[in-house]
Amino acid sequence: MGKKIKKNTKISSSAHSKNESSLSFPIPTKNGVILNEKKEAFYASPLYDFLSPLRPVNHQWGAEYIIVFFALIIRCAVGLGSFSGYKDPPMHGDFEAQRHWLEITTSLPISKWYYYNLEYWGLDYPPLTAYHSYVLGYLGSLINSSWFKLDDSRGLETLDLKSYMRFTVILSEALLYIPGIIYFCKWIGKHTHESPINQYIAAAAILFQPALILIDHGHFQYNSVMLGLTVYAINNILDDYYVPAAICFVLSIGFKQMALFYSPIFFAFLLRQSLFINFPRFILISVATVLTFFAMFVPLYVFGGLDNVLQCLHRIFPFQRGIFEDKVANFWCVSNIVIKYRELFTLDELKMLSLVLTFIGFLPAFVIILLYPKKHLIPYALASSSLSFYLFGFQVHEKTILLPLLPLSLLYTSSDRNVVSLVSWVNNIAVFSLWPLLKKDGLCLQYFAILYLSNWLIGNFSFITPRFFPKWLTPGPSVSDVSVAYRRRSLLPNSLFWKVFIVLSYIIMGAIHLCDFLLAPPDKYPDLWVLLNSALCFGCFVLVWLWTNYKLVLLRNKTFKSY
Repeated sequence: MGKKIKKNTKISSSAHSKNESSLSFPIPTKNGVILNEKKEAFYASPLYDFLSPLRPVNHQWGAEYIIVFFALIIRCAVGLGSFSGYKDPPMHGDFEAQRHWLEITTSLPISKWYYYNLEYWGLDYPPLTAYHSYVLGYLGSLINSSWFKLDDSRGLETLDLKSYMRFTVILSEALLYIPGIIYFCKWIGKHTHESPINQYIAAAAILFQPALILIDHGHFQYNSVMLGLTVYAINNILDDYYVPAAICFVLSIGFKQMALFYSPIFFAFLLRQSLFINFPRFILISVATVLTFFAMFVPLYVFGGLDNVLQCLHRIFPFQRGIFEDKVANFWCVSNIVIKYRELFTLDELKMLSLVLTFIGFLPAFVIILLYPKKHLIPYALASSSLSFYLFGFQVHEKTILLPLLPLSLLYTSSDRNVVSLVSWVNNIAVFSLWPLLKKDGLCLQYFAILYLSNWLIGNFSFITPRFFPKWLTPGPSVSDVSVAYRRRSLLPNSLFWKVFIVLSYIIMGAIHLCDFLLAPPDKYPDLWVLLNSALCFGCFVLVWLWTNYKLVLLRNKTFKSY
């Protein structure tokens, strides 16, 4: 491999050759074709190989459809497995909760939605979730009215119902999440001068994020709706459409209140771009925000009065439940091993402690975005803010890690290979943090299959070479033709600290998995393996939170060229 290229070297597109001079590393070739890409981390990857034939301009349109269809197929495959609460009466799980909400919204008047059967799976998400449930329940009832018959359908788990419910998740994601991701990657690629194939590779890496696939299509939820609306808000900011951005973000909060994890950053960015620059814009954003909230809550008021609205707010902010419930990789759960907070503090004191720590956590990102409202900082700032809520917030669940993962995964569009490597690692740690939940749901096969597939696709196993294994055992078509030293770049960042920490975290992760499979926990500590899981992931997430703040400081005066 060297910089000398044969005279008959083929260049797939003019945009491709345009970027050649910017490379500081040797240009790899295969069969005389330049494999020149700024997205260095994805070179030795099956994704690169799958999409390389579509490099010519007249074929590039096909890459988008291949990625989307493949992503949908993977989601369908995961959906064939078990789900939360399968054959586990009397409460079942999240599948039954979502089905029950379709039952409530289609069988009862709006005035009773947030009051009905609270001891079972009472509705506890904002109004947009209720309206979404109503639409899906109404359509499902046209197919089979028994699926959502009030009370009589409780605990129903028939194959036809499961198929319909799985389909609704895929449809919601296809309409609200996937298009937003594709557009974001195209926008970033255009402004960082990436080739179209690079843009699609980054989009595929984001769409194959294992945690979201396993939670929405395995465990069963509709997180992609909330996350998709957030991506639309980000995309509108990128296009300088600040009023639509505010509306999309309010809709995201209106679907799941956890979207508030992003609110400090959206507030800081929109405030700086309006109040201090364009006051009429500030008025428009304020009016649009209020009207959007009003539009979501007005049906509750019209058909149930003020008490109905207050009951909705009471249900979506469950402060009475305590600082945490299940084992989760955040500060409260991990430190509770040593400090018994519930014995030392009252509920109100814990609320205040949580508020103060969370505020301190997102304050650096908030200040930087307020002072430096630059678009390329948004993913880092959103990741920092949402991690602060995840690590120190009140009543955080394991699935809440999906919120920090969204902006972190958007960084797959970065041209910095070190950033891409860290994003890949934190995605793996996040999936590991979900292991106790997925194991409980009977999704062990799906967990390991999707974890392997997502890493294989982006080339994280490209260090396995024919030097050690037969060629047919290597993990990708192109890896045999790129040098071992070059391939190793796609696995770990340059920093020695990060290399040691990442390798060590993987070793510990593997050891915990082995203990979980081979050894029963001590009788005195029945949750030992779960607590070790939480402790490891908590340490990793704290480090990622520090890294996002470091990147915000480092890039605050930079442009997209350093993105």
